[in-house]
Amino acid sequence: MLENEKISVIIPVYNEEKNLERLFERIVPVMDGLERDYEIVLVDDGSTDRSLEILLMHTEKRIKVIELTKNYGQHAAVFAGFENSKGDVIITMDADLQNPPEEIPRLIEVMGEGNYEVVGTVRKARKDPIFRKIPSKIVNAATRRITGVHLNDWGCMLRAYRRQVVEHMVQTREHSTFIPALATAFTKDITEIEVAHEERFAGETKYSLTKLISLHFDLVTSFSDFPLKFMLYMGFCLAFLGIAFGITLTVARLSFGAAWAAEGVFTLFAALFFFIGAQFLALGVMGEYVGRIYREVRKRPPYTIRRTY
Repeated sequence: MLENEKISVIIPVYNEEKNLERLFERIVPVMDGLERDYEIVLVDDGSTDRSLEILLMHTEKRIKVIELTKNYGQHAAVFAGFENSKGDVIITMDADLQNPPEEIPRLIEVMGEGNYEVVGTVRKARKDPIFRKIPSKIVNAATRRITGVHLNDWGCMLRAYRRQVVEHMVQTREHSTFIPALATAFTKDITEIEVAHEERFAGETKYSLTKLISLHFDLVTSFSDFPLKFMLYMGFCLAFLGIAFGITLTVARLSFGAAWAAEGVFTLFAALFFFIGAQFLALGVMGEYVGRIYREVRKRPPYTIRRTY
């Protein structure tokens, strides 16, 4: 079914100079072996090493390079690739070669056989350190709960999308979003397959623990209003506890006298700090939502392109 459809492979690149030559050595033969029209779109996300220089050495008819003006982040770079690709089927993957390009034909085959609109992947025998695996499991569980789509590995970049799903995602123009979860808003025809996962060939991961936490906040605030509802419920509970605590202190003072009340001052401080902490937590969550609204209403582009090669 996909024999006459063009394939676009979108690869965001940020400081991957040591991986790029090997990437081209592996992905070009894979795409040539498909024996169909294709393009490879590499998006340089403001690299500060020789990544752009190496990319430009490989530009040709079916290899396009997009240079962004600064580092906007992986998801913005992918969106830049979405908007500048022409394929009927769009594959996304990382430049670090942890997701083997040799798996691309399987994604295309599964998409064609099952007439799916999104094909995700599950990393088999994952080679990441434990500090990456644990946050990933948390994000996966949260994404399943928020989207209602029970896929197992939302963090794997190697995925296939039909053009209509990509067009819908591009039209949202959201600044902070989680692409795999966003795709579920526009189709129910989703599946996933197991793929190999390799050790990083060179360089370091661009997703630190801090960035993973930030991604999780983006996920929650983009696709759920549960934190706001939770704050409402927590407010009711804390108000009830505050009233109950006040009644308890009043009864204790009347029963045991002022001396007892003085001795209970540390309990009072503990309760006070708890309520203050809960208020700051609630303000922080609301701040995340307000911040998202602020970024959206400014209407600034999520990325800007310096040049396309």
